[in-house]
Amino acid sequence: MQADTLAEQEVKVDAEAPAAAPVQEEVAAVPQEQPRVEEQPKAQEPKTQEPKTDEAEAKPAKRPKSTAKKTRTVELTLTVTGTADGEWQADLVHGTKRVVQGLSISAAAVARAAKELHEDIAGGIEEVIETARAQHRTRMEELEAELARVKAALAELSDD
Repeated sequence: MQADTLAEQEVKVDAEAPAAAPVQEEVAAVPQEQPRVEEQPKAQEPKTQEPKTDEAEAKPAKRPKSTAKKTRTVELTLTVTGTADGEWQADLVHGTKRVVQGLSISAAAVARAAKELHEDIAGGIEEVIETARAQHRTRMEELEAELARVKAALAELSDD
């Protein structure tokens, strides 16, 4: 008769909580080792109820595992574009939605951001910025020479 009682308990446990069936099987195996004195159904009911509290504690333990497996990623794409003249613009896309387009950024801000990100990025951007500086210096020298010529021409016109 003991085997029949245990089989009934296992069926009840499987119907109530299929996820915790291995824990219930261990509890069901314990009465087989004990003498037949404890075969009273009233004594066994509390034993089946105790694992229910264990099941309640076991369920929250399983939930973090399932949430830990799911990682939520956010797709943000920041595109920084520079011209040979040293003008920089930024575009920001969130998924497929364009958040910012054509935002003007100073070369100094781009250089600082690049240094914060990585040395290789900073090196590449610094080369572009240095090329733009050289072009601006050349243009400045040309303008200064032209200004000197205009001042000289103005001085000649004033002397007469």
